[in-house]
Amino acid sequence: MTAIDLSNGDARIVVRPDLGAGLCAFDVHYEGFWQPILRRVDPATAHPFALSNILLLPFSGRVSGGGFAFDGTFHSLPRNLETEPYPIHGNGFSAGWDVASRSTDIVTLTLSSVGPGPFCYAARMTYRLQGAGLVMELSLVNRAKIRLPYGAGFHPWFVREPDTTLCAPAGGVWLERSDHLPREYEAVAAHPDMNFNSPQPLPARWINSWFDGWNGKARIDWPGRRFAAELEASEALRQYVVFSPAADADFFCFEPVTHPVDAFNLPGKPQDHGLKILEPDERLVISATIAAL
Repeated sequence: MTAIDLSNGDARIVVRPDLGAGLCAFDVHYEGFWQPILRRVDPATAHPFALSNILLLPFSGRVSGGGFAFDGTFHSLPRNLETEPYPIHGNGFSAGWDVASRSTDIVTLTLSSVGPGPFCYAARMTYRLQGAGLVMELSLVNRAKIRLPYGAGFHPWFVREPDTTLCAPAGGVWLERSDHLPREYEAVAAHPDMNFNSPQPLPARWINSWFDGWNGKARIDWPGRRFAAELEASEALRQYVVFSPAADADFFCFEPVTHPVDAFNLPGKPQDHGLKILEPDERLVISATIAAL
Protein backbone atom coordinates (compact mmCIF):
# COMPACT_ATOMS: atom_id res chain seq x y z
CA MET A 1 0.00 0.00 0.00
CA THR A 2 1.51 3.31 -1.13
CA ALA A 3 -0.88 6.19 -0.50
CA ILE A 4 0.06 9.71 -1.61
CA ASP A 5 -1.35 12.75 0.20
CA LEU A 6 -1.75 16.05 -1.64
CA SER A 7 -2.95 19.35 -0.16
CA ASN A 8 -2.94 23.02 -1.15
CA GLY A 9 -4.62 24.26 2.04
CA ASP A 10 -8.02 24.60 0.35
CA ALA A 11 -8.39 21.02 -0.89
CA ARG A 12 -6.79 17.66 -0.22
CA ILE A 13 -6.82 14.18 -1.72
CA VAL A 14 -5.32 10.76 -0.98
CA VAL A 15 -4.21 8.72 -4.03
CA ARG A 16 -3.50 4.98 -4.28
CA PRO A 17 -1.15 4.45 -7.27
CA ASP A 18 -0.95 0.74 -6.50
CA LEU A 19 -4.75 0.33 -6.57
CA GLY A 20 -5.80 1.67 -9.95
CA ALA A 21 -4.62 5.24 -9.24
CA GLY A 22 -7.84 5.59 -7.26
CA LEU A 23 -8.69 8.07 -4.52
CA CYS A 24 -9.35 7.47 -0.82
CA ALA A 25 -10.56 11.01 -0.07
CA PHE A 26 -11.32 14.42 -1.55
CA ASP A 27 -12.03 17.13 1.04
CA VAL A 28 -12.19 20.91 0.90
CA HIS A 29 -11.62 23.39 3.72
CA TYR A 30 -14.90 25.23 4.35
CA GLU A 31 -16.01 27.38 7.28
CA GLY A 32 -13.08 26.20 9.37
CA PHE A 33 -13.52 22.46 8.78
CA TRP A 34 -12.44 19.84 6.27
CA GLN A 35 -15.63 18.89 4.45
CA PRO A 36 -15.79 15.64 2.45
CA ILE A 37 -17.03 15.90 -1.13
CA LEU A 38 -16.24 12.26 -1.84
CA ARG A 39 -16.67 9.59 0.80
CA ARG A 40 -13.67 9.10 3.06
CA VAL A 41 -12.40 5.53 3.14
CA ASP A 42 -9.62 3.58 4.81
CA PRO A 43 -6.47 4.46 2.85
CA ALA A 44 -5.31 0.86 3.35
CA THR A 45 -8.36 -0.67 1.66
CA ALA A 46 -7.58 -3.58 -0.65
CA HIS A 47 -10.61 -3.43 -2.98
CA PRO A 48 -10.99 -0.75 -5.66
CA PHE A 49 -14.79 -0.63 -5.24
CA ALA A 50 -14.18 0.49 -1.65
CA LEU A 51 -12.39 3.65 -2.85
CA SER A 52 -13.62 7.23 -3.31
CA ASN A 53 -12.92 7.36 -7.06
CA ILE A 54 -11.74 4.88 -9.66
CA LEU A 55 -10.71 5.25 -13.31
CA LEU A 56 -12.69 3.53 -16.05
CA LEU A 57 -10.59 2.40 -19.01
CA PRO A 58 -10.38 1.11 -21.67
CA PHE A 59 -14.17 0.98 -21.27
CA SER A 60 -16.80 1.54 -18.60
CA GLY A 61 -19.65 -0.66 -17.45
CA ARG A 62 -20.34 -4.29 -18.26
CA VAL A 63 -19.84 -6.11 -21.58
CA SER A 64 -22.14 -9.00 -22.48
CA GLY A 65 -21.66 -12.01 -24.73
CA GLY A 66 -18.11 -12.78 -23.72
CA GLY A 67 -16.77 -9.89 -25.76
CA PHE A 68 -17.64 -7.93 -28.90
CA ALA A 69 -17.41 -8.05 -32.69
CA PHE A 70 -15.63 -5.26 -34.53
CA ASP A 71 -14.37 -4.97 -38.11
CA GLY A 72 -15.35 -8.57 -38.79
CA THR A 73 -13.50 -10.07 -35.81
CA PHE A 74 -14.88 -11.27 -32.48
CA HIS A 75 -12.75 -10.12 -29.55
CA SER A 76 -13.10 -12.06 -26.30
CA LEU A 77 -13.07 -10.25 -22.98
CA PRO A 78 -12.48 -12.26 -19.78
CA ARG A 79 -14.41 -11.75 -16.56
CA ASN A 80 -12.31 -9.71 -14.17
CA LEU A 81 -14.20 -9.96 -10.84
CA GLU A 82 -15.40 -13.14 -9.16
CA THR A 83 -18.64 -11.45 -8.09
CA GLU A 84 -19.50 -10.25 -11.62
CA PRO A 85 -20.85 -12.46 -14.45
CA TYR A 86 -19.58 -9.99 -17.07
CA PRO A 87 -16.30 -8.13 -17.53
CA ILE A 88 -16.69 -4.68 -15.96
CA HIS A 89 -14.90 -1.30 -16.17
CA GLY A 90 -11.84 -2.54 -18.03
CA ASN A 91 -8.65 -3.05 -16.04
CA GLY A 92 -7.22 0.39 -15.25
CA PHE A 93 -9.15 0.57 -11.97
CA SER A 94 -7.39 -2.50 -10.55
CA ALA A 95 -3.90 -2.14 -12.02
CA GLY A 96 -0.80 -0.77 -10.36
CA TRP A 97 0.19 2.61 -11.81
CA ASP A 98 3.63 4.24 -11.81
CA VAL A 99 4.18 7.70 -10.35
CA ALA A 100 5.68 9.83 -13.13
CA SER A 101 5.88 13.05 -11.12
CA ARG A 102 4.43 14.67 -8.00
CA SER A 103 4.47 17.87 -5.95
CA THR A 104 2.40 19.16 -3.04
CA ASP A 105 -0.71 19.69 -5.18
CA ILE A 106 -0.31 17.61 -8.37
CA VAL A 107 0.50 14.01 -9.22
CA THR A 108 0.83 12.32 -12.61
CA LEU A 109 0.64 8.54 -12.97
CA THR A 110 1.19 6.24 -15.95
CA LEU A 111 0.12 2.75 -16.98
CA SER A 112 1.12 0.48 -19.86
CA SER A 113 -1.37 -2.33 -20.39
CA VAL A 114 -1.50 -5.38 -22.62
CA GLY A 115 -5.14 -6.41 -22.35
CA PRO A 116 -7.86 -6.91 -21.44
CA GLY A 117 -8.72 -8.87 -24.58
CA PRO A 118 -7.52 -7.06 -27.72
CA PHE A 119 -6.79 -3.79 -25.94
CA CYS A 120 -3.23 -2.60 -25.66
CA TYR A 121 -2.76 0.95 -24.45
CA ALA A 122 -0.65 3.50 -22.63
CA ALA A 123 -2.47 5.76 -20.14
CA ARG A 124 -1.60 8.93 -18.27
CA MET A 125 -3.59 10.28 -15.31
CA THR A 126 -3.14 13.62 -13.55
CA TYR A 127 -4.83 14.78 -10.35
CA ARG A 128 -4.38 18.50 -9.73
CA LEU A 129 -5.68 20.57 -6.83
CA GLN A 130 -6.92 23.96 -7.99
CA GLY A 131 -8.20 26.22 -5.22
CA ALA A 132 -11.09 24.42 -3.52
CA GLY A 133 -11.34 21.99 -6.41
CA LEU A 134 -9.93 18.92 -8.09
CA VAL A 135 -9.02 18.60 -11.78
CA MET A 136 -8.79 15.08 -13.21
CA GLU A 137 -7.20 14.53 -16.63
CA LEU A 138 -6.94 11.09 -18.23
CA SER A 139 -5.52 10.16 -21.62
CA LEU A 140 -4.95 6.82 -23.31
CA VAL A 141 -3.21 5.88 -26.55
CA ASN A 142 -4.10 2.79 -28.59
CA ARG A 143 -0.90 0.71 -28.80
CA ALA A 144 -2.60 -2.24 -30.50
CA LYS A 145 -1.78 -2.94 -34.14
CA ILE A 146 -5.45 -2.65 -35.12
CA ARG A 147 -8.09 0.01 -34.66
CA LEU A 148 -10.44 -0.61 -31.75
CA PRO A 149 -13.36 1.08 -29.94
CA TYR A 150 -12.22 2.64 -26.66
CA GLY A 151 -14.13 4.27 -23.82
CA ALA A 152 -13.31 5.90 -20.52
CA GLY A 153 -14.77 7.68 -17.52
CA PHE A 154 -14.47 8.65 -13.88
CA HIS A 155 -16.30 6.82 -11.08
CA PRO A 156 -16.46 8.99 -7.92
CA TRP A 157 -18.45 8.08 -4.80
CA PHE A 158 -20.00 11.33 -3.50
CA VAL A 159 -21.21 11.82 0.05
CA ARG A 160 -24.95 11.21 0.28
CA GLU A 161 -26.98 12.82 3.08
CA PRO A 162 -30.78 12.73 3.60
CA ASP A 163 -31.21 16.16 1.96
CA THR A 164 -28.68 15.79 -0.87
CA THR A 165 -29.89 17.01 -4.27
CA LEU A 166 -28.50 16.53 -7.77
CA CYS A 167 -28.94 18.69 -10.87
CA ALA A 168 -27.58 17.18 -14.11
CA PRO A 169 -29.73 17.94 -17.18
CA ALA A 170 -30.23 14.97 -19.52
CA GLY A 171 -32.58 13.90 -22.27
CA GLY A 172 -32.88 10.15 -21.89
CA VAL A 173 -32.12 7.30 -19.55
CA TRP A 174 -31.18 3.67 -20.06
CA LEU A 175 -33.02 1.39 -17.63
CA GLU A 176 -31.29 -1.77 -16.44
CA ARG A 177 -32.22 -5.43 -16.42
CA SER A 178 -31.80 -7.59 -13.31
CA ASP A 179 -28.26 -8.45 -14.47
CA HIS A 180 -27.46 -4.72 -14.87
CA LEU A 181 -27.32 -4.76 -18.66
CA PRO A 182 -29.47 -2.30 -20.67
CA ARG A 183 -33.18 -3.07 -20.79
CA GLU A 184 -34.69 -0.09 -22.59
CA TYR A 185 -34.16 3.58 -23.30
CA GLU A 186 -36.74 6.19 -22.32
CA ALA A 187 -37.09 9.94 -21.90
CA VAL A 188 -36.20 11.18 -18.42
CA ALA A 189 -39.57 12.96 -18.37
CA ALA A 190 -41.20 9.52 -18.01
CA HIS A 191 -39.34 8.95 -14.73
CA PRO A 192 -39.91 11.91 -12.39
CA ASP A 193 -37.65 10.63 -9.61
CA MET A 194 -34.76 10.33 -12.09
CA ASN A 195 -35.35 13.65 -13.83
CA PHE A 196 -32.38 15.73 -12.71
CA ASN A 197 -33.02 18.60 -15.13
CA SER A 198 -33.66 20.68 -12.01
CA PRO A 199 -32.35 20.02 -8.48
CA GLN A 200 -33.85 16.73 -7.35
CA PRO A 201 -33.40 14.48 -4.30
CA LEU A 202 -31.95 11.11 -5.14
CA PRO A 203 -34.53 8.32 -5.53
CA ALA A 204 -35.49 6.63 -2.27
CA ARG A 205 -34.61 3.24 -3.75
CA TRP A 206 -31.95 1.41 -5.72
CA ILE A 207 -30.82 3.35 -8.79
CA ASN A 208 -28.25 2.23 -11.36
CA SER A 209 -29.05 3.99 -14.63
CA TRP A 210 -27.12 5.84 -17.30
CA PHE A 211 -28.20 9.08 -18.89
CA ASP A 212 -27.41 10.86 -22.17
CA GLY A 213 -28.08 14.25 -23.70
CA TRP A 214 -26.03 15.76 -20.89
CA ASN A 215 -24.34 19.16 -21.23
CA GLY A 216 -21.36 18.13 -19.11
CA LYS A 217 -22.35 20.18 -16.07
CA ALA A 218 -23.78 18.99 -12.75
CA ARG A 219 -24.37 20.43 -9.30
CA ILE A 220 -24.64 18.59 -5.97
CA ASP A 221 -26.06 20.35 -2.92
CA TRP A 222 -25.80 19.34 0.74
CA PRO A 223 -28.25 21.84 2.31
CA GLY A 224 -27.62 20.65 5.85
CA ARG A 225 -23.98 21.67 5.49
CA ARG A 226 -24.80 24.83 3.47
CA PHE A 227 -22.35 23.37 1.00
CA ALA A 228 -22.35 22.50 -2.69
CA ALA A 229 -20.08 21.33 -5.50
CA GLU A 230 -20.13 21.68 -9.26
CA LEU A 231 -18.78 19.12 -11.70
CA GLU A 232 -17.82 20.02 -15.26
CA ALA A 233 -16.75 17.35 -17.75
CA SER A 234 -14.97 17.56 -21.09
CA GLU A 235 -16.68 17.17 -24.47
CA ALA A 236 -16.12 13.41 -24.76
CA LEU A 237 -18.03 12.86 -21.50
CA ARG A 238 -21.62 13.54 -22.46
CA GLN A 239 -23.21 10.66 -20.58
CA TYR A 240 -23.33 9.82 -16.91
CA VAL A 241 -24.29 7.02 -14.56
CA VAL A 242 -26.09 7.47 -11.23
CA PHE A 243 -25.79 4.62 -8.75
CA SER A 244 -26.92 4.35 -5.14
CA PRO A 245 -28.23 1.21 -3.43
CA ALA A 246 -30.89 2.71 -1.13
CA ALA A 247 -32.28 5.84 0.48
CA ASP A 248 -30.20 5.28 3.63
CA ALA A 249 -26.91 4.80 1.75
CA ASP A 250 -24.16 7.21 2.73
CA PHE A 251 -22.93 7.57 -0.85
CA PHE A 252 -24.06 7.89 -4.43
CA CYS A 253 -21.99 7.58 -7.58
CA PHE A 254 -22.15 10.19 -10.31
CA GLU A 255 -19.97 8.87 -13.13
CA PRO A 256 -19.16 10.96 -16.22
CA VAL A 257 -18.57 8.43 -19.02
CA THR A 258 -18.16 8.29 -22.78
CA HIS A 259 -20.74 5.56 -23.40
CA PRO A 260 -23.55 3.49 -21.85
CA VAL A 261 -23.21 -0.01 -20.46
CA ASP A 262 -22.58 -2.67 -23.14
CA ALA A 263 -22.16 -0.04 -25.86
CA PHE A 264 -20.07 -2.59 -27.80
CA ASN A 265 -23.14 -4.81 -28.26
CA LEU A 266 -26.04 -2.35 -28.49
CA PRO A 267 -27.81 -2.07 -31.88
CA GLY A 268 -25.82 -0.05 -34.39
CA LYS A 269 -22.10 0.68 -34.33
CA PRO A 270 -20.01 1.19 -31.17
CA GLN A 271 -19.31 4.81 -32.14
CA ASP A 272 -23.08 5.45 -32.34
CA HIS A 273 -23.15 5.13 -28.55
CA GLY A 274 -20.07 7.19 -27.65
CA LEU A 275 -17.20 4.74 -27.97
CA LYS A 276 -14.21 6.29 -29.76
CA ILE A 277 -12.63 4.35 -32.61
CA LEU A 278 -8.88 4.75 -32.17
CA GLU A 279 -6.44 3.93 -34.93
CA PRO A 280 -3.04 2.66 -33.78
CA ASP A 281 -1.27 5.43 -31.82
CA GLU A 282 -4.42 7.59 -31.73
CA ARG A 283 -5.38 9.16 -28.41
CA LEU A 284 -8.54 9.60 -26.29
CA VAL A 285 -8.49 12.41 -23.72
CA ILE A 286 -11.08 13.14 -21.02
CA SER A 287 -11.16 15.49 -18.05
CA ALA A 288 -13.46 16.56 -15.25
CA THR A 289 -13.30 19.22 -12.57
CA ILE A 290 -15.09 19.06 -9.19
CA ALA A 291 -15.14 22.37 -7.33
CA ALA A 292 -16.71 23.44 -4.03
CA LEU A 293 -19.05 26.44 -4.05
